[in-house]
Amino acid sequence: PDAGVISRAASMGIPQTVLEGDAAQWAPRILQELRAVNADLIALAGFMKRVPSTLVQAFPDRIINIHPSLLPEFGGQGMYGMNVHRAVLAAGKNISGATVHLVDEEYDTGPILLQESVPVLPEDKPEDLAARVLSVEHRLYPAAIKAFTEGRISRKGAIVTVETKRP
Repeated sequence: PDAGVISRAASMGIPQTVLEGDAAQWAPRILQELRAVNADLIALAGFMKRVPSTLVQAFPDRIINIHPSLLPEFGGQGMYGMNVHRAVLAAGKNISGATVHLVDEEYDTGPILLQESVPVLPEDKPEDLAARVLSVEHRLYPAAIKAFTEGRISRKGAIVTVETKRP
């Protein structure tokens, strides 16, 4: 209820619903809410729970997430925020980045839509890397959402293609 997006949405006249507790408890309600507004896409941001299978099945290939690493590396349960950046630095990686992916029934294992890398610099602290990755996330996520709304995303099995926008 304290998320900045709630007040921002309200100021723009966008309806919002706050649901708390266990995902299994609120899944039927959110499904009802999404169907009531004929939702085409669910874009997760800062969502730290596994998406219930009923929701994934009701919105196949229509739930996306942003992750602060180059998946499949540094994904999975517990790998979020600074945990990811600390792990990247501890592993001695020289690149990191952000990934937008389709959501399946596991953490961070859905097919990748877009990725962009950033350098990991020798003097980086987790906060430095996080800032560099966040800058990419702020560009990449809207681009993925736009590609979806323009019908430029297609899937065949595990392969997802994002068609380049033509000038």
